[in-house]
Amino acid sequence: MTSSTRRIVLSLYMRVFRIARSWQAQSGVASDTESERQYILQEACTLFRKNQQLTDPESIQKCIEECEARIEIGLHYRNPYPRATYLPPMGLATQKGRKMRAQQRWRKQARPIYLQSHDET
Repeated sequence: MTSSTRRIVLSLYMRVFRIARSWQAQSGVASDTESERQYILQEACTLFRKNQQLTDPESIQKCIEECEARIEIGLHYRNPYPRATYLPPMGLATQKGRKMRAQQRWRKQARPIYLQSHDET
């Protein structure tokens, strides 16, 4: 990892912690605020530690883009949890084989960047 990439990753990590420190739940209830703060901190620690050993510049850049997207979406919608996608599970494939593989490939390509690591955790 280059020094500029390391600086970017560390600044994102600190930004997430600053956001968690000042986070206020949209409902205004103190228990909701505290649980959402804990979720933000736990999610950040889990994902940053999981990706700590990455060395491929392309995969590091994807993780950086995912982090930035999740931060922006969370701040915009005031919701720290990942937004759901509403695609029917294998709704178009009627048989196994070529159509099923194509359906799985399309679903993988249609997956938003902010949900790339959500299913892995």
